[in-house]
Amino acid sequence: MAKPTGFLETKRQSVSYRPADERTKDFKQVQLPIPDTELQSQASRCMDCGIPFCSHPNNDRGGCPLGNVIPDWNDLVYRGKWEEAISRLHSTNNFPEFTGSICPAPCESGCVLGINDDPVTIKNIELKIVAHAWENGFIKPAAPEKRTGRSVAVVGSGPSGLAAAQQLARAGHTVTVFEKSDRIGGLLRYGIPEFKMEKWIIDRRLEQMKVEGVSFQTGVHVGEDLTAADLRKNFDAVLLAMGAEQPRDLPVEGRDLEGVHFALDFLPQATKRALGDELPPEEDILAGGKHVVVLGGGDTGSDCVGTSHRQGAKSVTSIELLEEPPHGTNPDTPWPMWQMIARSSSSHDEGGERKYAMMTKKFAGSNGRIEKLHGVEVRFGDPGKSGRPTMEEVEGSDFELQADLVLLALGFLGPVQSGLVEDLGLKLDPRGNVEAQVNDYRTSEPGVFAAGDCRRGQSLVVWAQWEGREAARAVDRYLMGDSRLQQRNTPGNFPG
Repeated sequence: MAKPTGFLETKRQSVSYRPADERTKDFKQVQLPIPDTELQSQASRCMDCGIPFCSHPNNDRGGCPLGNVIPDWNDLVYRGKWEEAISRLHSTNNFPEFTGSICPAPCESGCVLGINDDPVTIKNIELKIVAHAWENGFIKPAAPEKRTGRSVAVVGSGPSGLAAAQQLARAGHTVTVFEKSDRIGGLLRYGIPEFKMEKWIIDRRLEQMKVEGVSFQTGVHVGEDLTAADLRKNFDAVLLAMGAEQPRDLPVEGRDLEGVHFALDFLPQATKRALGDELPPEEDILAGGKHVVVLGGGDTGSDCVGTSHRQGAKSVTSIELLEEPPHGTNPDTPWPMWQMIARSSSSHDEGGERKYAMMTKKFAGSNGRIEKLHGVEVRFGDPGKSGRPTMEEVEGSDFELQADLVLLALGFLGPVQSGLVEDLGLKLDPRGNVEAQVNDYRTSEPGVFAAGDCRRGQSLVVWAQWEGREAARAVDRYLMGDSRLQQRNTPGNFPG
């Protein structure tokens, strides 16, 4: 506990952003830094709750999947013990700057103070701890004293793959991370816009990991450039962390018109331009001067909105199939569950229009190019035997929208199965993910493990990191018979 009366004396102070008319002119970080003294005051609100629900996941709905010992580092921040705070934070979280920047903070939904007041600003405190640590030289490489002589291939360099690679390298194994893109980072690099997390933040961690012994190979599409047989031959173990990159499509009339794209065809291009790359004009997907319609109301849809604003879109409209969630509180998701309520991201606050309970029926255009989106309003009835609400079209509610660019941000169906997954002959679960049990992360192929979105399906960065850490322990046990890598919420002397 920090200050016993802190939650009575201090009100929650949320993060501040640069003015919208300023930040939409560039791709720089939108969030403003928070002074140390202000964060220490916010940390004082952490109360003597007895059971810290913030630290423990609640059925995938609330609490921290990583098991971050949040009350401990809140207390340390309040007392100005920043170096001890980053040590405690790193004991469960390899990359708190990633989670502090882009995690939706399910920990805050589990904060006991949130029962009848605003919860502690856990996410902001976490981000400040790691920023303070980098600024003051508290973060240093943690290379192992000796090597085991065992080698591990990690396929995929998103948060799950990077967390696993760092843990395995610190355990003494020789680790090589394979990434099919031209830069390391997976969706952290090319799925998250620069204005939400600048990419030098990733590069800084990569330099640390290289010193710790991790090797990175970019531009290598395992399953095409490197066969599954070669991978098995050259490494003692393989960990698959290639994410869930199979996008959900919208098979309606006019889907093949030019100007209808998946979100992850659009967002990576924007990041590459922000990093100084030049793209062939014929491949450009740009929102400038266009009426943009984004289908999907999640984080990826929000990122498309913010990117479109920065590219100078004439208008931006977001369409969500589901009804607008309640504002404030939702009795269907009581504490400590993740609240299913209406939320507005910094990108939504920059402008544009949001529409709910609308379904796209078809796209229309001329000369092979999109010009209109035709849709209808829908309403939802009581759940049937399946437990899911019934949906029906509202008679006479047909509408059309002008659309020069349509971005599909409808989620993902699982890992791409062609190539590596098929070559390895891996067993899949009923949802099309790589089947591997959470207790050992082993796939149906001996010596091959899976973690992150390719195993659990599309999820949060915090779950990806947890799976990477736990899968690293499983690989370490497989190679050595036991593991010194610590479990979640288990104090230990081993780094990380």
